[in-house]
Amino acid sequence: MNKSYDVICVGSGPTGLACAIEAKRAGMHPLVIDKGCLCSSLYHYPTNMVFFTTPERMEIGDLPMTTLGGKPTRAEALKYYRRAAEHYGIEVAQYQNVKEISGRKGAFTVSALDVSGGECAGKAREYRAERIILATGYYDLPNLLNVPGENLPHVSHYFTDPHPYWNKDVVVIGAKNSAAETALDLFRGGARVTLVHRGAELGKNLKYWVRPDVENRIRAGEISALFNTRVERFDPGKVVVQNGNGRQELPAFQVFAMTGYHPDFSFLESAGIRLDPKTRKPELNPQTLESNVPGVYVAGVLVGGLHTGEIFIENGRFHGRQIIAAMTGREGPREPAPVAPPGE
Repeated sequence: MNKSYDVICVGSGPTGLACAIEAKRAGMHPLVIDKGCLCSSLYHYPTNMVFFTTPERMEIGDLPMTTLGGKPTRAEALKYYRRAAEHYGIEVAQYQNVKEISGRKGAFTVSALDVSGGECAGKAREYRAERIILATGYYDLPNLLNVPGENLPHVSHYFTDPHPYWNKDVVVIGAKNSAAETALDLFRGGARVTLVHRGAELGKNLKYWVRPDVENRIRAGEISALFNTRVERFDPGKVVVQNGNGRQELPAFQVFAMTGYHPDFSFLESAGIRLDPKTRKPELNPQTLESNVPGVYVAGVLVGGLHTGEIFIENGRFHGRQIIAAMTGREGPREPAPVAPPGE
């Protein structure tokens, strides 16, 4: 027999967990569902990543986050969110890929597919809930370059660790924080790095400690940089680019296309949520975050549509209190002012 819940949160990142915790604190019975592991997006961040913010701005459920340095590392954040889920006894269904949300307010059915790779792999599951909160983030879908060869095995939109690329030629595409930090990590891991960017210079919003580092490496010739350069295609073992000097072939054992990410808009639309044709922001009540579908709420970066730089952990974590306050009829918090993002 399928279990029923007061609220199901789709997405187990910091925002999804914050929503479930606030529901639990309000006396509700929540479930969190994620197609990956707990905080899957954070898990897939670079191994050595340091967040751009201080620990208190990443806290959920009024639980203090401790860190050895002034800013949390990826490992410290993952440990913190595991402990938060354990502290509040949050039920998390990991490796359950939600395929469909049907029904109506008070009687929703969430259909998911088990993608764990174990004995239950491929098994369909159904969960019942009175209300739904969508907090699926945006890290799963990279912004593609849409050039030939982008699906080749040596081309990736995610970077984790520099070690496998020691003494190898690596091309990094992009010029924002993720690209700059990837290039620096690879350089320090012994790779021969070329940074390629279609613009004339590095991103304007580089972290203050990253900019001089990467600029000095480029100036010293330790990281090669090609600006005003467009990628034409990827071939096995190389990248073909075009700039004012004509066409060039860059050797590439590996390519990291750090071109940003976007939410799964088709998933939102499949749930009946209307999106603005230009911004792709979902139609919702800004006070309650309830979408045009009664009983379906939107939280976290999804609220910003294509403007993924508007919402991140530091302000998205408050969406849980806002939504649960709306569900329970209690007064919710005011929307916090934007703060500096941890990256892209």
